[in-house]
Amino acid sequence: MNKIIFLLTAICFVVLSCTKEKTDYEAEINTVVPEHLDFEEVANIHSDGYDIRIEALNGTFYKGYNEVRLKIMDSQTHKEINATDVTFLPIMSEADGNKNSCPHRYNLVYKTDSDYLSGYAVFTRESNTDRSWEIYINFTVDNKAYIAKQAIPVHEQINKNLNMTAFTGKDDEQYFIALVSPQKPKVGENDLVAGIYKFNKPTNSPAGDFPDPSQFSYTEVSGYTLQLDPRMPEPSMGNHSSPNNEDLTQQSGGLYSGVVNYTMTGNWTLNFIMLDQNGKILKGTEVPTDFTPGVEGVKSELHIDILF
Repeated sequence: MNKIIFLLTAICFVVLSCTKEKTDYEAEINTVVPEHLDFEEVANIHSDGYDIRIEALNGTFYKGYNEVRLKIMDSQTHKEINATDVTFLPIMSEADGNKNSCPHRYNLVYKTDSDYLSGYAVFTRESNTDRSWEIYINFTVDNKAYIAKQAIPVHEQINKNLNMTAFTGKDDEQYFIALVSPQKPKVGENDLVAGIYKFNKPTNSPAGDFPDPSQFSYTEVSGYTLQLDPRMPEPSMGNHSSPNNEDLTQQSGGLYSGVVNYTMTGNWTLNFIMLDQNGKILKGTEVPTDFTPGVEGVKSELHIDILF
């Protein structure tokens, strides 16, 4: 009888702990997880008679994935001009003099239906007193080339649903995975979108005026698969997963899309195994499937933590 009472007490403790954690996370959603839907001006560069207006969600650049919208206008007429060969290059300078970039779309694409130039930047680190970012923009008007640059701040991403990770694969290449959506997941099945990028190691020495874009080149990897195993790693959650998840595969726009099923609000870990075009594992490990109440769940060597 004593053993039965002890067992029932333990079960109640686990259930109550799970409920408490759920309640705490639900309360945190209202104050921690923002959702930005509007594009606002994040920078306006005045250069050689032209105004370059740059927009991002919430008018802010964050660590992680940022969609970038850009327009170039005549400073006097305030009318949009027909610029060609528009490029976008973010450069990070550190206190020791080192300079790096981040995954980005170098050649911007003009969206005829929306009248803006489209790109993105996956900022890998926030700005601080020892680290700063600048954006370099090149464009051509009437066969004349122009160069503009401006310092910009990159802020901490407080929305963990938009986290990112950087790592070296088994092929000795440097990769980046950045979550793109959902910004604010719901309980149930969610379309999970991410970008996967690789740094292109320079094959030549820097040439011309700084910055030489060949030294800061990145590509969207093609034909990879991101196997997904979402779990709640908190001890009170027992490392449980969920059904109906779908691995991430590349879509026509270059991003990777799958399905993640969140059965409740709280702290989740997206465990990944990344495969190349030939099915070779480049990073990631399988995680145990055991239900382990009271014990923190084991995470893949390739994972991203989220919270909603």
